[in-house]
This record gives sequence, structure tokens and C-alpha cells, in this order.
Amino acid sequence: MNVPLLDLKRQYKKIKEEIKPQIEEICATQSFINGPKVEELEKNFALFCGTKHAVGCSSGTDALILSLLALDVGGGDEVITTPFTFFATIEAIIRVGATPVLIDIEEESYNLNVDHLEKAITEKTKAIIPVHIFGQCCDMTRIMSIANKHNLYVIEDAAQAIGAEHKNKRAGSFGTTGCFSFFPSKNLGGFGDGGIVTTNNEKLYKKMLMLRQHGIDPENRYFYKHLGGNFRLDALQAAVVNIKLRYIVEWQEARRTNAIYYNRHLSGVIIPTELNYNYHVYNQYVIRHNKRDKIKQHLDENKVGCAIYYPYPLHLQPCVEFLGYREGDFPVCEKACKEVLALPIYPELTKEEQDKIISLMGEIV
Repeated sequence: MNVPLLDLKRQYKKIKEEIKPQIEEICATQSFINGPKVEELEKNFALFCGTKHAVGCSSGTDALILSLLALDVGGGDEVITTPFTFFATIEAIIRVGATPVLIDIEEESYNLNVDHLEKAITEKTKAIIPVHIFGQCCDMTRIMSIANKHNLYVIEDAAQAIGAEHKNKRAGSFGTTGCFSFFPSKNLGGFGDGGIVTTNNEKLYKKMLMLRQHGIDPENRYFYKHLGGNFRLDALQAAVVNIKLRYIVEWQEARRTNAIYYNRHLSGVIIPTELNYNYHVYNQYVIRHNKRDKIKQHLDENKVGCAIYYPYPLHLQPCVEFLGYREGDFPVCEKACKEVLALPIYPELTKEEQDKIISLMGEIV
């Protein structure tokens, strides 16, 4: 029995009869860019997150860039974030000309350690990007308090955390903006790249609508008020994600059920911690062990999908040597990168498959 890390075919089988008519309608109308499908998703997604607005865009990476551009973050500015995340987080900061300032993570949640946050703030700091890693929110209560105290923007990187909650409030509704990814492997994925930005700021919302389309003035075609980019979300992705959004609560509950089953039956490894004020959606189920590579090899040999998120700390990547960080600067992050391993957690995972994984884990730890 093969157990893939993710099996999107099972999900598609359940909803394909809802998706096919949407695709046929888009093909018939030939309305591929912006339009009613994108507007419908934006309305529904904002409602889901509890924000006033949402702006569809081309990817989670572009959601970050769009937010930074809208907030005029650029050369000479610093943005505080984490070294334990997908590269796009710091890539977006560098792309707009700003400088990432990194702080270490918490041992339990893998989210940025708020105890280090205030010490990293300088006169150049303009924003904070907390990353809700693996589907669990950062301590947004403390982060927003510090940000407000120092008059800083907060851009939530919620690419892995659609539906996650902190103190009964959903990811993407705390900060100045919230950035999401619809990459197919996410817990709410499209049929290709896509993303969305949430905000409660009306002025910022209208600016992002222009920025995602090269900064064009919507009332004066070919007149450009801002320097933007081609960050639009196509109608096909919007239609697919809008259908999947109807099922997201059901799917995240299934992920949580699978996580509870693992938690009860796995032994000999460190299991994920759900902080008591959070609602974890388990975009990834990440265990850790000091013999991680041996465990991964055993699972691979027995045809069980698993993956390392993330094997290399961002501050040690060759392309960002110019930031001046060195090995040992963020010991909690560096240790995690040597020990973490993600196991299958998708909603359609069966108990038989989980039992195989648990059994194999028991053979090696």
C-alpha cells in the first residue's frame, strides 16, 4: 500500500461535478481575467476571514509583494520576519528593495518568537511579517500590541493558514493585510498558482486593485497612478477555489481528526503542539526527531510520502549572504531544520493508511 504525502485526485473526485460546469462556463464566455468569478471569490473569502475586503492575485508570493508595494515599503526600510519559512517570505521583502531582519522561532510552534520582536525594531523598521507556519497562528495579540506601540504595519503571511484562528479570530484579519496562497498543495488550493490579500483598510484595498494591474487608474485607462505589476488572479482559479471554499471547514476538521489520531498513537517523536488559544488547521503535520533522516529513509523505502519543511534555514541560503547572518545566529531554527518531518495529513487520508505510517514509525524510533 502506497501512501502519498498528498493525494489531490481523491479531493477532485468528490467535487469534480461542481467544478466542470464552472470551467465550461468560463470557456464559453471567454472571460478569463478579473470579472465576476474573481469578484465572487473576493467577496466570499473576505466574509470567511472576517475582513471588509479581499483582492485576488496571482500567487501567495505576489500577495506579499502587493502588500509591501501598497504600503510603500522599499529601499532603506526594514521588515522583521522569521528564518523558518518558505523562501518567498524574505524574497518578497528583498524584491521591493527592503531589508529582512530575522528573529528566531519558538521551540513548540515554530512561529516567530515574540519575546525577540521588540529588540529587533530600529528606526528603519516599517513592517512585521509574522508567518503562521504549518497552519497555526502566531501570537497575534502580542504582535499587534507591539506593532501599534511602534506604529508598524503588520503583513500576515497566512499562506499555510487559511481558516486558522487565534483567540477565535481568523488568520488574515489581524494585520494591515493578510496574504494567502492557493497553490494546489495548500489546504485550499486551485488548479495552478493563485493568491489573495485581505484587508480592512478601504484606501489600501483600492490601491491594491490598481497595483495588481500595473497601477492603472480604473477610471482613466492607460493612465498609471502607481508602479505595480501583473498580479491578477485568473477567473479559472477563482472559480475552482470558490467551490472548494464551501468545503474548507469540513476539510480542516478532517485534518484535525487525523492529527488527533496521530497524537494518540505516535510515540518516540515530538508531535505538533497546538497552543491553547489557537485553532490549528494542520496544513502540515510536522513531527521532529534527532534521527529524522533515518526515519525519512525508512518511510521512503516503504512507499510512504513525507517531506522536510524546511531543511535549510533561510539565513544560511547562499543567495542572501549579503544580509550578514551566520550559522548559530538562530539556534532554535537551525535545530528544527535538522529534525522536522511532515507526514501525510490530507482530509481523505484513511485510518488504514495512518496505521501503516504509525506502525512504520514504531519500527524505527
